[in-house]
Amino acid sequence: MNYVSVENIAKAFGERILFKNISFGINEGQKIGFVAKNGTGKTSLLDIIAGDEAPDEGQVVYRKNLKVAFLPQEPNLDPNLTIEQTIFASDNQILQVINAYEKALQNPDDSEAYQKAFEQMDAINAWDFETQYKQILFKLKLEDLSKKVDELSGGQKKRLALANILLSKPDLLYLDEPTNHLDLEMIEWLEEYFAKENFTLFMVTHDRYFLENVCNEIVELENGQLYSYKGNYGYYLNNKEARIANEQTATDKAKQLYKKELDWMRRQPKARTTKSKSRIDDFSEIKERAHKRRNDHKIQLEINMERMGSKILELHKISKRFDELILLDKFEYVFKKGERIGIIGKNGTGKSTLLNMITGGVTPDQGKIVIGDTIKFGYYTQRGITIKEGQKVIEVIREFGDYIPLKKGRQISAQQLLERFLFDRKKQYDFVEKLSGGERKRLYLCTVLIQNPNFLILDEPTNDLDIVTLNVLENFLLDFPGCLIVVSHDRYFMDKIVDHLFVFRGNGAIQDFPGNYTDYRIYENSSTPEVSITENLEPKAKKTWKKDPKAGLSYNEQKEFNRIERDLKKLELQKKEIETLFAEEHMDGEKINEESQKLQKIIEQIEENEMRWFELSEKIIS
Repeated sequence: MNYVSVENIAKAFGERILFKNISFGINEGQKIGFVAKNGTGKTSLLDIIAGDEAPDEGQVVYRKNLKVAFLPQEPNLDPNLTIEQTIFASDNQILQVINAYEKALQNPDDSEAYQKAFEQMDAINAWDFETQYKQILFKLKLEDLSKKVDELSGGQKKRLALANILLSKPDLLYLDEPTNHLDLEMIEWLEEYFAKENFTLFMVTHDRYFLENVCNEIVELENGQLYSYKGNYGYYLNNKEARIANEQTATDKAKQLYKKELDWMRRQPKARTTKSKSRIDDFSEIKERAHKRRNDHKIQLEINMERMGSKILELHKISKRFDELILLDKFEYVFKKGERIGIIGKNGTGKSTLLNMITGGVTPDQGKIVIGDTIKFGYYTQRGITIKEGQKVIEVIREFGDYIPLKKGRQISAQQLLERFLFDRKKQYDFVEKLSGGERKRLYLCTVLIQNPNFLILDEPTNDLDIVTLNVLENFLLDFPGCLIVVSHDRYFMDKIVDHLFVFRGNGAIQDFPGNYTDYRIYENSSTPEVSITENLEPKAKKTWKKDPKAGLSYNEQKEFNRIERDLKKLELQKKEIETLFAEEHMDGEKINEESQKLQKIIEQIEENEMRWFELSEKIIS
């Protein structure tokens, strides 16, 4: 059943044409992910089909009596209402019956009102929906129903708007970056919810695992044209490659034909017959195809960053709290060369605070932070960049540097770096105020990278970036030879970039996990099954109980397990120090022999400890 028909729509801003003659349909049961570069008309197309903006040409036709809901990036909520009032302001009949029932419960003396409300709940079978409604609020951490909208943070408003449209049970749901402002636990819950619920979806998101696990079709807007792929994100990637290969073959053939026709054009007689005029018209189309270029960039860089010494970054028993909120509690870690660490955890557990302490913006209450003399931080924060009025894109980046040095005397200029991050030469001379939000984030990333740091710290770098830019950033970071710390809710990005995690569990507890995000989820799911208590509980009273991760061990084995983990860290550090000696110092034969024997003993101790660690780990998992 067709819900929406988009017929030959077009949109332009002045001379800049975003798209024209775009047509497609949305049918019942489709879960469509919409993919496009920032600044190419993605938001405009979404606003047009959602009815918030008019197209320059064409029309959008809806099926009669279709119930539609739209989640924009910036929700429009009444600031004077409470969370509860916002939810019950819906025209959903079941919600109104639940509201009447909730009010009747608060007035036990009015038995007649209670009986009427109870019977209405029974009549439309609202009991299951009430449980679901409370679960949604609980999962999105909206337990304080009396809190007013104008007291909420931006993230809480987005979550409230999301809860509101989920509870309204629309036939068709438009979503613009639904995972922004959600922590990983919320994202995974929402992913599962959409996968099993019978929604028809059309959404813009940069979360590629979300696209993979929720969508059954991907629609891409590229160079003003739409391409549809009847499958999830993995299917889209495979088939896009095939399409590009076919396009390239067609372009190569067009080039050959172009050369042949160009030779004919130079030799043609002045008197034009009907046949030759037709051939001239065809020539124009051939020329357009032959000169078609793709703007994709594959980055393979050998960055010549400043050399790191043996001391990089050391955190010695650092602690931080704000009143009763404990963020870090005697956390310690010694960074090694080339480490790529991802930081995950719920919002408000201290992730950004740790980054600000490392870079000097926040002072620890206890402990000390030791930074090596050769370390040069590049810090990408969530605040973004402050732009001076009237600045052009190229002028912004040149304030921070003119080039990144590469090995063998080569370099990447500021202009070339901008091109790699999808700012063509024309775009580089645009005024910054004309850029979209995602394009500004891209520019900010370039200002951090052009400074050629050897230790990159990125706090939510994937927010508001399109998938094309994410691929470019990932390729750049994969080539980056220095140390890297990343805070991100993008699971796909984390899996591709990092090989080690700090898991912020709250109340100052930080778990050091050797692996990427998927490794961690597999480990968590196998060793810490959750038992969720939700029946007959108000949202505030609900709790999630977790099995003790070391419950399978005896008391002595738990002590041994903890000791082995500490010893392994120390042994790895000692091993690294000796290996650094071999790499950086000139030693005589006797010294080499002495250090080699030490290294062999350390390796044997590591192997012995690892064997015992695996034995104990098997008991935990089982």
